[in-house]
Amino acid sequence: MSRPSTKMTELKLLRINQHVARLHDDLTRPRARISEASASLILYTKATKDPLLPAVWGGVAKHEDPFYQPSDDKGCGCIIA
Repeated sequence: MSRPSTKMTELKLLRINQHVARLHDDLTRPRARISEASASLILYTKATKDPLLPAVWGGVAKHEDPFYQPSDDKGCGCIIA
């Protein structure tokens, strides 16, 4: 059996130290309880108007709708050729 080279051993040690550092970062990351996070999410969804849910929030006024295109002429704007 041949012994691993010093360079390989140093690389393994470096990778292990990097992994330990990532684990330490994960451990020190601030956490939130699920009950607090879900309560915060519920409050946000109740307070923030979502125009894609007209059944909940009502329709969007034409002046608030970014996709509304006013037409100058009367009619549907169709062209029949």
